[in-house]
Amino acid sequence: MSWSTKDIPSQAGKLAVVTGATGGLGYETALELARAGAAVVLTGRNRAKGADALNRIRTEVPSARVSYENLDLSGLGEVKAFAEAFATRHETLDILVNNAGVMAPPAREVTRDGLELQFETNYLGHFALTARLLPLLSAARGRVVPLASLAARQGKIDFDNLQAERSYSPLASYSQTKLACLMFGFELQRRSDANGWGIASIAAHPGVSHTNLINNGMGASSAGGFAWRYLGFLFQPVPQGALPTLFAATDPAAKPGGYYGPQGFFELRGEVGEASPPRRSVDLAVSRRLWDASEELTGMRFPERAIAA
Repeated sequence: MSWSTKDIPSQAGKLAVVTGATGGLGYETALELARAGAAVVLTGRNRAKGADALNRIRTEVPSARVSYENLDLSGLGEVKAFAEAFATRHETLDILVNNAGVMAPPAREVTRDGLELQFETNYLGHFALTARLLPLLSAARGRVVPLASLAARQGKIDFDNLQAERSYSPLASYSQTKLACLMFGFELQRRSDANGWGIASIAAHPGVSHTNLINNGMGASSAGGFAWRYLGFLFQPVPQGALPTLFAATDPAAKPGGYYGPQGFFELRGEVGEASPPRRSVDLAVSRRLWDASEELTGMRFPERAIAA
């Protein structure tokens, strides 16, 4: 479909949280949500970058209602503190964009929680954040947008090596996290339908976009960094890469439980449309087992019934 930021419906009166919003896809998502009238909370790990992102948005959209909060998804304690503070200031949340991520650091890194860095930052932190914000999302009948990736096609949920304790492959671990994000999006919708939470979970992927994710993770001297520098013409511009996320977050035609991405060759780039989920992402047994493992690792339990208003 021919869909652009001009097609975003008015978001006036809505509240959105975008993780990893100080640059790249998260920044573009926050910018366009603010331009459409939403109040947007940008989160990130660097206050200086957060202040810069706010200044850039306010320069481009003088009427923007934007704020910044520090949130490091690689710390479950920080996720808890953020969500509890957020709930003291807001009764509802209309849009949660689970965008933040790290990609393929060359050596295995462990977080303060004792978890593998990519698995916690990209997936478990968002799992816990969504669980903690679920009452506010449910009250608004809001949307959750998990960010997947083309890398999910190569992903496999290895329950014997979830934290890469036995062996670490940077890209294999990254691909597992993005597959997990997509499976979480699908399972979240199934459980919302079954338990009456009233939320819409709509996943998206950006194709191949020219962000700094590769340089920040794999490093500028890696093969990925080489491609980023010299083959950038193959990548989508970041604003184009953000369109599937924005469609999932705002458009009435976006289907609960759906998955959206570019429609060009191999879904690398192009107009927004329905994406093809990898076969492994729709395995119900693995999805349920992953959900149970995620609850165990994060200490978070989603409710088994509708949430009281």
